[in-house]
Amino acid sequence: MRLQEDFLHYIWKYQKFETAQLVTSEGIPIQVIHPGHHNHQAGPDFFNAQLCIENTQWAGTVEIHIKSSDWYQHQHEVDEAYDTVILHVVWEHDVEVFRKDNTPIPTLILASLVTPKLLKSYDGLFTEERRWIPCEQELPKVEDFYWEHWLERLFFERLEEKAALIEEQLKLQHHHWEAVLFELLCKNFGLNLNGVSFLSLAKSISFPVLQKCANTALELEALFFGQMGLLSIASEDPYVSELATVYKYQKHKFKFSSEGVISPTFFRLRPANFPTLRLAQLADLYARRKTLFSDLMTCATPSEAITILTATASSYWDTHYQFGTTSKAYRKTTSKAFISLLMINTVAPMQWCYKKHFGKEADQSLLHFFQQLPPEKNSVVQKFNTLRPKATNAMKSQALLHLKSKYCDRKRCLECAVGNVLITA
Repeated sequence: MRLQEDFLHYIWKYQKFETAQLVTSEGIPIQVIHPGHHNHQAGPDFFNAQLCIENTQWAGTVEIHIKSSDWYQHQHEVDEAYDTVILHVVWEHDVEVFRKDNTPIPTLILASLVTPKLLKSYDGLFTEERRWIPCEQELPKVEDFYWEHWLERLFFERLEEKAALIEEQLKLQHHHWEAVLFELLCKNFGLNLNGVSFLSLAKSISFPVLQKCANTALELEALFFGQMGLLSIASEDPYVSELATVYKYQKHKFKFSSEGVISPTFFRLRPANFPTLRLAQLADLYARRKTLFSDLMTCATPSEAITILTATASSYWDTHYQFGTTSKAYRKTTSKAFISLLMINTVAPMQWCYKKHFGKEADQSLLHFFQQLPPEKNSVVQKFNTLRPKATNAMKSQALLHLKSKYCDRKRCLECAVGNVLITA
């Protein structure tokens, strides 16, 4: 079995070894008062540890290695940051270790202190390489209590991650909340395939210009299509000619450039998700909803959000998916499934960030909001549904996506509540 340092960090952090009558490699008694706080940055692995070594109380840092000789391999002996180390915790003691000033560092050897049962559980999680997730065989055995609480925590972790990205955008936009909402909405109207393209469009238009062009959906369509380069080809279609004329005037008046805007793709998209339709729906939303930001920040239920975000492309698109090509007539309105994605990826993270910024509690209200939304349909959620009872709402599906990408794929089992339960079972 090949041990990883992360496992030793876990053992030390949670004191998963025989702690009675601990002694150093030289037989000196040790008592762990506090193992310290895990350091994920550069420097010793745990800081602010408190130990009692031969009746003397020490406070400082703890460094952990598989072998004692790793101390020299990592050149800690010449690094002042490691002068504060009061205990060297290792699996195998193959060499004595000294600080830069030549004073010896007490060593604790874990190999004989960890139970075979714990090692077997660890080995079971980490040695099978071809599993979809490390614990897929054991996951059904985890009690619902632990599973449900872990999913809730993962949901908030994912929300915090999205909020951090919004905070970065807010700094770039000088805390112009409406401008950031426009960028997020634009990106998510483009979905996965055209998200980057739509975001580049949003970044090419200042929000004041957007507001000045929001008198009608036609003006916004002209702005969006023109910036995307979709009006550059000469057309005999009267509507396209009208949009091109409006865009030419806008470009002259506001002196903006389309440099850096990425052209959208139609390839591998269902017609309902064509960028032309999504841009037309986005134009309708901003032309019709003059108070879109405040409406979304105060909506408390999915039904309210659906009412706000329901957008219909202009009448030209009743018989078109692309410019110049006619199709069977029907109104092109945003679906509930699409709006649900907008709520998950735009509205909720913005609400979370906005309320936190102004010192308002949002935890339970947003949790309840997500619990009323249907779960996303994707391969990750479907696979988890075969291992555990099906995810019944968007809170759980968001948590599962976070679990897979941030924990399972990275084999962070030792930081996962499920992994902890299985290892110590």
